[in-house]
Parts: sequence; C-alpha cells; structure tokens
Amino acid sequence: MTTANAVRVHNGTLVNSIVHGDCIQVMCQLPAQSVDLILTDPPYLVNFRDRAGRSIPNDRDDSWLKPAFTEAFRILKTNRFMICFYGWSRIDSFLQAWREAGFHPVGHLVFAKDYASRTTFLRYQHEQAFLLAKGHPNAPAAPISDVREFRYSRNKLHPTQKPVSSLIPLIESFSRTGDLVADPFCGSASTCAAALLTGRHFIGIELDEAYHRIAVDRMARIRNRIAAQRLLPKRE
Repeated sequence: MTTANAVRVHNGTLVNSIVHGDCIQVMCQLPAQSVDLILTDPPYLVNFRDRAGRSIPNDRDDSWLKPAFTEAFRILKTNRFMICFYGWSRIDSFLQAWREAGFHPVGHLVFAKDYASRTTFLRYQHEQAFLLAKGHPNAPAAPISDVREFRYSRNKLHPTQKPVSSLIPLIESFSRTGDLVADPFCGSASTCAAALLTGRHFIGIELDEAYHRIAVDRMARIRNRIAAQRLLPKRE
C-alpha cells in the first residue's frame, strides 16, 4: 500500500491522501466510525469498456460488493451518509449489499446528461446514485434537488470520470467544513478534488496503478492552484 501527501489526523486515519490498494484491505486498516461522508462511484458490474478500450478493475463479478460495503459501513460515523453511484441493470445486487451492510436508502439522485452514453432500447442520458444513511442523520437545512446537472467531463482521466461540479453540491449538503470524505473507488479522484475544494479532508482508495498515478498527479495540480490563488494580492 502506498500513500501520497499523507497527514495523520482523525484518530490516526491517513487523510488527504490517495491510497493505492484494494479498498477492502485498506478500509480494514481504518478506525471504525472515522469517516464523515462516503461519496463513491464503484464498478457497475457490467464489464464496461469505453471507445478507447479502457476498462475498470473488478467490473465483471460482484464478489467484492458485500465485503466492500460492509467495511464502508464500519468506517462511517453513525448518523451520517453514503452517496453511491450504481449500475441500474444491477440494482438488485447493489441494494442487497447496502442493506446487508446496514445502510438504508433515504433518497435517490438522477444526474441528467445532454448526451447519450449508449443507445439501444433507449438513449441512455442519465447517471444515478442512492443517498444511503447509517442510523438516523438529520436532514439538511436546505435540501438540494434530487435531479442534478451532469456536465460532460470528456473522461480524459478515467473512463467513467464524474464531473467535480456535480459532486461539490453533494459534499456541501451532506458534510461540514473540516469533515473527512472518503471514496473507496476513487478513480481519477473527482470526489477527492471536490472535497478539497470545499474545505473538507479526504481519503481516496484506488486499485489500478495507472489510475492511482493519475489521481495523485491531479490532486497535486489542484493543491498547486489553490496555493497560487492564496498568494494573489487581495483586491480592496
């Protein structure tokens, strides 16, 4: 297991880092109830391959599904949320794994696209995610809409890259400044980027070595941009 730019806070948990490794093994090393929000985009179990031939690890079988979400439930604080994207064609498997882990659905999000990811029986122009609760968290003071905009990321860094602009409102709504946001399937680190840009701590876990390098490099660029902006003279 390797880490980048790690800082030990939150009961000894490695935060502000992208960890290279199997998310189940890595989460097993994290303290129970050490994470304030989980926002993640796991493999959809559809053996996805994009036009460039890129694929995603563990997208063929669901052997990892229940163990991963069991650990996710353990590390999440009580009365907090997990937001999880999923493949609609495998919803039975995902719901069973979430419920057996201890989560219960409290909302459903639809992200409308202005383009089609695929066209067969329909033009598939949306992504979807469940808002899942551990315990009985309070509702946000100003709930956001469950229909959200999804800007095309062009998937330059990852074949299923989520736009940071779509993740920021989720993090702002379901966590607080200074909280720890975890993404066990971090890909190119869109969740981690959104967390950093909103004043949260983060921990990302990525199995694929190439995507891990991309994620680490991306977070370094974002940190550099933030640091450069802080050095700019303030306008009167």
